[in-house]
Amino acid sequence: QVQLVESGGGLVQPGGSLRLSCAASGSIFSTAVMGWYRQSPGKQRDLVARITSGGSTYHATSVKGRFTISRDAAKNTVHLQMNSLKPEDTAIYYCKLDSGSRSYWGQGTQVTVSE
Repeated sequence: QVQLVESGGGLVQPGGSLRLSCAASGSIFSTAVMGWYRQSPGKQRDLVARITSGGSTYHATSVKGRFTISRDAAKNTVHLQMNSLKPEDTAIYYCKLDSGSRSYWGQGTQVTVSE
């Protein structure tokens, strides 16, 4: 069974930075596609960024140039560096692992951008 544990969320002022981390258990991390999603109250869960096992990345238009996804294969960890944060980035951020037909979600970490 794969478990994903997120960390790094919190309260930050507009313009500030946070770094989210997602640690994965299990041996499938090395071949999995890892993604970060976010969900605000009353809204659907949206893809923020994704990285393949080969290191190819995708960033949503709303975060491109501000957020960067990366992965550390040695530590089975994926990161989301978030810079120039805006109030509209406030959401619960979830880590997701996709491997073939299997998908796993983390429990989520709250990010709040406010004065």
